[in-house]
Amino acid sequence: MTPTQKQRMAWIILAIAGVLEITWAVCLKKSEGFTRPPWGAISLVLSLASVILLALALRTIPLGTGYAIWTGIGAAGTALLGIWLFQEAASPLRLLFIALIVISMIGLRLTAR
Repeated sequence: MTPTQKQRMAWIILAIAGVLEITWAVCLKKSEGFTRPPWGAISLVLSLASVILLALALRTIPLGTGYAIWTGIGAAGTALLGIWLFQEAASPLRLLFIALIVISMIGLRLTAR
């Protein structure tokens, strides 16, 4: 695998880890504080998978950049799904700050080495 392919694969793995972070957070909400065991178990499995994929991506991607993007994907994605699935507040200011998280992730990606 060439260095460019290795780098590209690391970013794909990081993106998948971020999506898993969103998914486990939604499952955690659906577990209602672990009172619904199937959702709680799914949440735990997905969170472990997310961290494992993060660790794999961090073999190639710098720690600060990888972790910030992973948490950014999780934060922005979870906030947007909270608005969509759980009717959480969608004020213009909240949407602005979610957009700033996304812009920050793009900036980090563009400046990563």
